[in-house]
Order: sequence, then structure tokens, then C-alpha cells
Amino acid sequence: MHVIGLHEVEKTTPAMEGAKGIYKQIPLSKKDGAPTFSFRVFTIEPGGHTPFHQHKFEHMNYVINGEGTLVAEDREHDLKQGDFALILAGEKHQFKNSSDKQNLLIICAVPREYE
Repeated sequence: MHVIGLHEVEKTTPAMEGAKGIYKQIPLSKKDGAPTFSFRVFTIEPGGHTPFHQHKFEHMNYVINGEGTLVAEDREHDLKQGDFALILAGEKHQFKNSSDKQNLLIICAVPREYE
């Protein structure tokens, strides 16, 4: 068993081309003994966004706090606290913070091999 508070997890700035105002924390991963998934938490500052990108694996997301937009190739989805989003392998996507006052915090669960 492993328990950790998010405030205890190092915040890093991902080196992702096209990203603006984002930070990543990894509270649970294979280094903690997780057998299947890693949990990542992304903080996206007001006006910030991830790059428009895709992965070879699915990932599941949960909005902890804030409001934003999930951009897909064919449409945009509004996001708010409490929303879940499933992004399948190969789907292009981008997360944007639509607030000018508060951070958007998202949990992103990925296969542990990805971390």
C-alpha cells in the first residue's frame, strides 16, 4: 500500500513542444509498485494548454478543479470539475484552461509502462 498527498509530489514542467503554462506531478506509478496504471496530475494555468497530440494508448482523465476545453479533431468538449474523459489510442487531443482566474487540474491515468 502507498499513500501520498498531492502537495508532497514534485511539480515538474514537461518538455512538450506546443505546451504553455502546464505542470505535471506523478503521485502513483510503477516506482510505487502500481501494477497497471500511473496517475499523473496536470496543472494548467489560466491561458495555458497542452500540445495538440496523440498517444499509442488510451488514457482516462478526471477534472479535479477548474474549467476547460478538451479539443478533438472534429469538435470541442467543455470540461468542469467532476467531469471524466476517455481518450482512445490514436485520438488527437488538447486540454485548454478556459478560465482567466483559476488553474485547471486534471488526473490522467495511463498504462504504467508509459511513465
